[in-house]
Amino acid sequence: MGFEAGSSSDALRAPPPPREDTPLLGDPQQVALSSKSKTFANVFIAIVGAGVLGLPYSFKRTGWVMSLLMLFSVAALTQHCMMLLVYTRRKLESSNGFSKIASSNGFSKIASSNGLSKIASFGDLGFTVCGSTGRFLVDILIILSQTGFCVGYLIFIGNTLADVVNLSPMIMGLAPKSFYIWGCLPFQLGLNSIASLTHLAPLSIFADVVDLGAMGVVLVEDVLVFFKHSPAVKAFGGVSVFFYGMGVAVYSFEGVGMVLPLESEMKDKDKFGKVLALTMAFISLLYGGFGALGYFAFGEETKDMITANLGAGLISTLVKLGLCVNLFFTLPIMMNPVYEIVERRFSGGTYCLWLRWLLVLLVSVVALSVPNFADFLSLVGSGVCCALGFVLPPLFHLMVFKEEIGWKGWSMDVGIMVLGIVLGVSGTWYALLEIFFPTE
Repeated sequence: MGFEAGSSSDALRAPPPPREDTPLLGDPQQVALSSKSKTFANVFIAIVGAGVLGLPYSFKRTGWVMSLLMLFSVAALTQHCMMLLVYTRRKLESSNGFSKIASSNGFSKIASSNGLSKIASFGDLGFTVCGSTGRFLVDILIILSQTGFCVGYLIFIGNTLADVVNLSPMIMGLAPKSFYIWGCLPFQLGLNSIASLTHLAPLSIFADVVDLGAMGVVLVEDVLVFFKHSPAVKAFGGVSVFFYGMGVAVYSFEGVGMVLPLESEMKDKDKFGKVLALTMAFISLLYGGFGALGYFAFGEETKDMITANLGAGLISTLVKLGLCVNLFFTLPIMMNPVYEIVERRFSGGTYCLWLRWLLVLLVSVVALSVPNFADFLSLVGSGVCCALGFVLPPLFHLMVFKEEIGWKGWSMDVGIMVLGIVLGVSGTWYALLEIFFPTE
């Protein structure tokens, strides 16, 4: 944060609370620009998370060939939709008279005093293209996706601790999973009460190191188990589980909300598309290898969290506990975008403790009610991530480029939107059936 030169009274004046047109992120011009290698790492960190641990179970349900095809297809489609957002912002930034007015083409505009674009986030783009309705739609989906991730974290923590610290079938009258989730609540209330989480940022790096370490340990264990005995595996799981697998795949590649900030921070923006494509290809291979090896090693015994297949032992226990610590401290960081949106809408952009505590309580209650980690990944991936990743990007792109793209462009954008809606509705339905009426 800096002060305007030449006015001490302005420097001492507190900034106004955020409004509907206030960007969620700061001016990208004030951020040190990233090289291609750093952008590669940032995209990797933004996408790869704990959801990868549910991939082997998805391979078991849908078959390894079908799962690989879905992963690679979802990766390509996600990369395409991310670039649609980038192209849409570039088009709007290049427009003349870029200010917060209704222009001749009907779009609401945002501009800073020096004429630089303030479209720093997905929500800002939604507001620029569709006004308050666009911002509201993006805000709702971001809230649902971020809280969905946090619910998944708590499910993982509860199930993992119940497996590692198996004291008794009931602890203080509660099932072990419920006991550990409730046990996290007071500490999470404290962590989520911190107004600024800047000093927790290094923990995100720790989280990714632990994730990669856990994946490495699991991969080694998978190879060792596979060479000892090779269980029977299936290539295709049938049409009935297609939407389930798609939901997990979409969840695993979720990260569309970070693509605009990452592109803003890259030094050579013309190379961003190639770097993004390379990163998505690398993640696809990593996901495919991780999911396939996990399924090949354990076959029909593959658990909803592959770490549950590691069994007892010092290394496996340390991996499980490390992941729990990682997700425990990542949760308040993941909830921060939710607080920014909710506090902007309900408390004038000012810090509100009771709203934060209410949200943490709701996340915990939902986590208590969902029994299966992978089933919940499918639900969030289908119900939220499909809309965020496959419906809104082509919609915004179509609205901005409708006069230029021709019938092929129209067909492509409309086709992706229809696909996203079909996958979202069908996947949500099948995921809910699996949660409330499990077939296994």
